[in-house]
Amino acid sequence: MEPLASRIRPKTIDEVVDQEHLVGAGKPLRVAIEKKHLFSFILWGPPGTGKTTIARIYANALDADLYELSAVSAGKDDIRKIVESGANKSIGFKQKVLFLDEIHRFNKSQQDFLLPYVESGELTLIGATTENPSFEVIPALLSRCRVFVLETLSEESLRAIVARAGVKLSEDAFQWMLGYSNGDARKALGMLESAQALYGKRITVANLNKALESPHLRYDKKGEEHYDTISAFIKSMRASQPDAAMYYLARMVEAGEDPLFIARRMVIFASEDVGLAQPTALVVANAVFRACETIGYPECAINLAHGVAYLSKAQKDRSAYDALRSAQSDVRGLGNLPVPKKIRNAPTKLMKDLDYHKGYEMYDTDSYLPDKLKNKKYFE
Repeated sequence: MEPLASRIRPKTIDEVVDQEHLVGAGKPLRVAIEKKHLFSFILWGPPGTGKTTIARIYANALDADLYELSAVSAGKDDIRKIVESGANKSIGFKQKVLFLDEIHRFNKSQQDFLLPYVESGELTLIGATTENPSFEVIPALLSRCRVFVLETLSEESLRAIVARAGVKLSEDAFQWMLGYSNGDARKALGMLESAQALYGKRITVANLNKALESPHLRYDKKGEEHYDTISAFIKSMRASQPDAAMYYLARMVEAGEDPLFIARRMVIFASEDVGLAQPTALVVANAVFRACETIGYPECAINLAHGVAYLSKAQKDRSAYDALRSAQSDVRGLGNLPVPKKIRNAPTKLMKDLDYHKGYEMYDTDSYLPDKLKNKKYFE
């Protein structure tokens, strides 16, 4: 039987729940669909937020032939077959739109192979990714695509999706499901469908808890529990619990999780959580990432374990991270405040006449922050 999430998938842009910044009136994806603008783009966002749905609606609106591939299992031959199928669109055949799910799983060589087809217009690419495309997509391909960021679904949106599915559940059961799904509609619907299959139409917290043990809800390295496990992994290192961190690492390794996915988060953790307490953590984390790149599984699991033990046992200091976030908040709230004249560059006579650089001393004790922030302390 077709899964519940598939049965109630929106067919038109008006049925899409949430993502108003992309599909609302006058917003970029709605305009593109309504005016049939043809271009390649990448949808970046958490799982279960509508990436596949939007891709299908877009291709259908443009009356294009849609080809769907997952970068986990697809390769160059799959791309070649799509390009070679049918005749050229210039003699009356439809435009070919390739929806490439998890585009971040395509390596550089595969992306290089795809590039000329996108560049020439033989394929219109819609990539979907849960990872930052700035790091995962080669610059040449990224420059030929617009990037649209999807947001985690809100509580209101998940209520609307559950209502569309015709599932009745109590408020406490809904809140339980809300916490479990973490804004992922597919995950929420999968849980509800599993609970219904096992216990009928009456959905309670107890039944949801029991359904969680269903074999249909095991670890999936393409999403679902993948995010719960990486979250537990990070939190265990943050709490300086090397045993717990090693356990969650082992779960990911045994599930075949991408080692670079794990190592990348360790690099982030080294600066975000260890920070100034042990600056060499960033050196170690980067070395682990490089080892995973050059060695690969199964041996690079040892490098990951080395890094996890080091980061878990390291002292923690989030002051640099907290300072950055506080400074970013000021920038967003106050805009680009004028830089004090004494620390401005003065390469011309006019700038010098305007007192740029005047009074500057190398070891000045005066605050160099803009006047509105003179007494601000990002580091206590």
